[in-house]
Amino acid sequence: MPEHDSILRVTGLGALALAAIACAAGVAGVLRRGLGRGRGRRVRAVEPEAAVPRPVRHTGRRIAAIPGQRRTGPRAEAVRLTPEERDAFAGLVRRFGEGG
Repeated sequence: MPEHDSILRVTGLGALALAAIACAAGVAGVLRRGLGRGRGRRVRAVEPEAAVPRPVRHTGRRIAAIPGQRRTGPRAEAVRLTPEERDAFAGLVRRFGEGG
């Protein structure tokens, strides 16, 4: 250990390295399980003609551990304005549009 490195720095670096490896292993496990290549399922051997790269297409498979996105956005909100409020808002928009 070099003289200028403290024991805390070396220990912290080791702990961070172990945490990074654990996170990478966890993500790999989640992806493997979510795509159906987990335990109990055998992987076929790759045949020579299957080794040729094919264009990537979206198959619709989803990773079960990661929730899907919502199909629609949040509900739109609407506020009814009186004619006076509408005129005041139009004045604000004009004033901000002029840069003042």
